[in-house]
Amino acid sequence: MELDKNKFALAAGATIGIWYVICATLVATVPDLATKLFSWMVHLIDLRAEVSFPEVIYGFIEVVIFAYITAYVFAWLHNRFMKIS
Repeated sequence: MELDKNKFALAAGATIGIWYVICATLVATVPDLATKLFSWMVHLIDLRAEVSFPEVIYGFIEVVIFAYITAYVFAWLHNRFMKIS
């Protein structure tokens, strides 16, 4: 079965758009928490910060959870878009 490229791209764009809104909301409402959460995942947010063992584990768990949620939402949106046509 070949994927419908347009539906696939729509699902990808919508999924990334959802993450963008969540990220912007966190940064706007709780900037300190957002910085801490994102620093575990993206080590270069604060170049002065040291990367310690617990933070590496937190970041790994965070990335795995985000990847799971992203893939799930992406697949759900793709299936919804496939039903539209």
